[in-house]
Amino acid sequence: MIEFAWWWPLLLWPIPFLYRWRRRHYQQQHTPLTITRLPAVLNDTPVVGSRSWGWTLLAITIWSLLVLALMRPQWLGEPIVAHHEAREMMIAVDLSGSMEIADMAIAGQQVDRLTMLKHVMHDFIERRDGDRIGLILFADTAYVQAPMTFDRSTVQKMLDDTVLRLIGERTAIGDAIALAVKRFADRPQTNKILVLVTDGQNTAGNVDPLQALELAKYYDVKIYTIGVGAEEVIIDGFFGQRRVNPSRDLDENLLRRLADETGGAYFRARSTEELEQIYVELDAYEPVQGDAQLRRPQTALFFWPLGIAWGLMLIAGLIQAWKSWRQHG
Repeated sequence: MIEFAWWWPLLLWPIPFLYRWRRRHYQQQHTPLTITRLPAVLNDTPVVGSRSWGWTLLAITIWSLLVLALMRPQWLGEPIVAHHEAREMMIAVDLSGSMEIADMAIAGQQVDRLTMLKHVMHDFIERRDGDRIGLILFADTAYVQAPMTFDRSTVQKMLDDTVLRLIGERTAIGDAIALAVKRFADRPQTNKILVLVTDGQNTAGNVDPLQALELAKYYDVKIYTIGVGAEEVIIDGFFGQRRVNPSRDLDENLLRRLADETGGAYFRARSTEELEQIYVELDAYEPVQGDAQLRRPQTALFFWPLGIAWGLMLIAGLIQAWKSWRQHG
């Protein structure tokens, strides 16, 4: 459908007609009485005014087109779904050496924790349509692998390309939080969310996790923490099989405190199925569809009446020039 951005130019449309009426009224009141002398011989052609009806109609058309262009007509397309840009989510992934422990399973096949994390997070990132997502990797230190972007495919590709021991063996949880807060600090109007996935405790880095927690609280960064790793596996030894806890180093108290004090939540992922369920719960905590809005694309049309008006004025000028050349040529 067609819509006009401004309606007030319609008030300009009658101005030329009011001016012409006022001018004629003034001339009628101030023109002295004269005696008209008729010629002895009349021409066969009728006498007309200085401006014919054709020229008057052309002038009205040109003026109407100019007023129409000033009203800024625009075409409104079909409504499309557009998501609000206020939510930004940073995902921090632990790449320490313990993430290579193969205590997870995908389709019945044992895999390490990082492989399982990539597999499950792929679907989670894909569902975050409309969110700006970034990726932080941390071990001995933390760095941004993917800055905030709407391009979810790029974030997935960068996560898939990560390898263990890329930046060390230890775990710098405090550095990861501080780096995420730094990325959020210059965007005060956004809904800032950090999803931190780890399988250990803070053993490295320049920033203490509790100091990073204070920074996150100050800048209103909500932290969702996920502790990854099975609680029991059976291994074969010299004296037979024995049960061990591969997640004994997981600092659940710290992860729970980081989440509770920032308004987030702590989740425990002991298996692939639990991690999948956690991401479903995260979708419920931070729903995407709540930010969806209907918008209609707009296409400007003012150049059409404006162009036609200029074209008619050009044609009128050429006709007048041609008549003048014939009369004086």
